[in-house]
Amino acid sequence: MPAPAARPDPSGSGAGDDEVDRLVVDVLRGDRNDDLYATYDRLRADHPRHRATSGPFWALTAFDDCHAVLRDRRFGKGDARVEEIFGVLGGTTGRELRTELLPSLLFLNPPDHTRVRALVNKAFTPLRVEALRPRIVALTDALLDAIPVGEPVDVMEALAFPLPMAVIGELVGVPPADRDVLRHLFPENAKSLELGATPEEVARAKRAALELISYFGALVRARRAEPADDLTSAVIAAREGDDRLSRREIVGTLLLLFGAGFETTMGMIGNVLHTLLRHPDQLAAVRADRSLVGSAVEEVLRYETTTQVAGRVALEPADIGGQPVAPGDWMLCFLGAANRDPAQFADPAAFRVDRSPNHHLSFSTGAHHCLGAPLARLELAVVLERLLDRFGTIDLVEAPRLRPGIVLRAPETLRVRFAP
Repeated sequence: MPAPAARPDPSGSGAGDDEVDRLVVDVLRGDRNDDLYATYDRLRADHPRHRATSGPFWALTAFDDCHAVLRDRRFGKGDARVEEIFGVLGGTTGRELRTELLPSLLFLNPPDHTRVRALVNKAFTPLRVEALRPRIVALTDALLDAIPVGEPVDVMEALAFPLPMAVIGELVGVPPADRDVLRHLFPENAKSLELGATPEEVARAKRAALELISYFGALVRARRAEPADDLTSAVIAAREGDDRLSRREIVGTLLLLFGAGFETTMGMIGNVLHTLLRHPDQLAAVRADRSLVGSAVEEVLRYETTTQVAGRVALEPADIGGQPVAPGDWMLCFLGAANRDPAQFADPAAFRVDRSPNHHLSFSTGAHHCLGAPLARLELAVVLERLLDRFGTIDLVEAPRLRPGIVLRAPETLRVRFAP
């Protein structure tokens, strides 16, 4: 494999800044989904480290810059100057949802983040995740049994939604009868994360958040009274000396785990199948050599990044590559762009299931590295293995419709036809 390319000059200023601003804003609004990676290439080549003229934010598209910011404690979570950013994008801030309703790990900084995550790690262990493998296989097989062979089927509806919902539902302890309600509440709540969210979307997100808080609060009360063999009970019981999570911290943690375990994994499943179907030679390689399943999953995560952007705010005077960053400035790390940086990945536009090394940023890095990454990887590997075991051919019936927005890049529908 050829070596990665030399790094471009990381200039973020000069002629054309207003045009660059427009490109970045278009990406954040989801208006460039059809040519997203070409836009990233353009930004990374000419303005990889761009300080916006229209608002207090930087757009970072180079791997090294994104990696550095995500691991630097001078950058963290916060709402400083967030109204200015939402104003530039024509959206409405969901500040109350992000920071006031619940103390979620997603929005905490050390030392609070360190304390809560350490306690959650005591419950959400690698052993607990790996113990789920037989159940994930059984759930996947049951869903594949119901798929009509030889007929078009929307695999997002038939597999990508129900599998992660069942897995995270059983893990957390949510009864099957309640999961359909949560299916609709979580996407509504997630719209508040879109930087271009409208006032109406933020209002609906708040209503959904309050319903979710009420539901998981009741679940926590039930498990305190009668513990079960589930993650909710384990999180309640987790302790470090005399330290335990508060009720609000537990509910916030469950909301984060359930939402990411359901919706993000659903998108990843869709991306795995769609990306492999677009590259039939690579699909054939995995079919012929199942030892490639793990690296194929990693390559899809890199090549078609599900979570496209990670935001951090400067908590103190900082710098990025020697350029000063003011407190309150936002650093928008475009993970999909970083994952196709030719300075980090040889021939990054090529999809290669045997790519190695493959140190992508799809699960972020640093303090906020995705807590559920091992579970997502396990589900994706099982799905790919069982699909290849079950079906001799898988054909794409029509081009999928992508989800709107930038928070999750994944098919909204994915119609395929399976043959034995």
